[in-house]
Amino acid sequence: MLCDDYVKTENAAPSFFFRQANFALLIKLKKDGDVKMKAVIYARYSSENQTENSIEGQLRECKEYAARHNMTIIGSYIDRALSAKIDNRPEFQRMIADSSKKQFNVVLIWKLDRFARNRLDSATYRAILKRNGVNVVSAKENISEGPEGIILEAMLEGMAEYYSAELSVKVKRGQKEGALKCRAVGSIPFGYKVNSEKMFEIDPLTAPIVLEVFTKYADGMTVKEIGTDLDSRAVFANSKYKYTNKASLHNILKNRRYMGEYRYGDVVTPGGMPAIVPEEIFNRVQERMAKNRHKPAYMKADTEYILTTKLFCGKCGAMMVGGWRHKQDRQNTLLLQVR
Repeated sequence: MLCDDYVKTENAAPSFFFRQANFALLIKLKKDGDVKMKAVIYARYSSENQTENSIEGQLRECKEYAARHNMTIIGSYIDRALSAKIDNRPEFQRMIADSSKKQFNVVLIWKLDRFARNRLDSATYRAILKRNGVNVVSAKENISEGPEGIILEAMLEGMAEYYSAELSVKVKRGQKEGALKCRAVGSIPFGYKVNSEKMFEIDPLTAPIVLEVFTKYADGMTVKEIGTDLDSRAVFANSKYKYTNKASLHNILKNRRYMGEYRYGDVVTPGGMPAIVPEEIFNRVQERMAKNRHKPAYMKADTEYILTTKLFCGKCGAMMVGGWRHKQDRQNTLLLQVR
């Protein structure tokens, strides 16, 4: 700890323990020559229409603050396109870990909401920093050292958390409104593109591949055969989409948007987007997939069961499946049983 006065803060009220540390005391110690003020800057921007310019602005204002208060900046930690609602930010966690090395005694931030927008995270990590002799200082928020500072800081952190929660509600509401108008929200399915009005359009380069997959499956080809064919022709060689494994091709074949049914969350609008696959082909594909889901394996242990899908139980009507039972010192026994 820095001095006896600083230790006393640990035994004070919890709200004071978690608040910004006694910065005036550190300034005094700096002037007395007892402590060299070494600071690091933590800067962050989320993906909410912010850019690298936001980081540059934060760094500049923090450096100006440090110069006015006789601080030496020894490094910076920067998280890009990461929300403060979460604490698993790589640079943030590295800063917390580095605080135990006793190389700096101040974390300088532009505003408190850069540090955290969750009051629990803020209290938890500031307590860790405090145990390591590190204080969190806001360059733009003038928080006094008296009891009123406790209220002000709590209000600022509460407002940051409120803003984050309110923004989330607004984003979801905007997405819902966009979905009700059948606008592109979320990911764009392979075979489509989005126009300037945020509406789906058929991509003339990739849509024929989607139709080909549906048509070939409806005509009897297996998913594996379709994937092998697409791979051999390097169809996806220049695409970010890799749909030639069975699971991803199944996802294409089950996607009702390809027959023009717009879907986002709980919003379903038939005809809400242009169809790539005719409804008749789409329905044939779904029927075949449904049959295959309930169809026993045609081959097991390299043995062909020629009565698969043709032999049924005379009592219950269920489909019969074949298999082998192996017993030591005895011949293998062919079994027929209800699936």
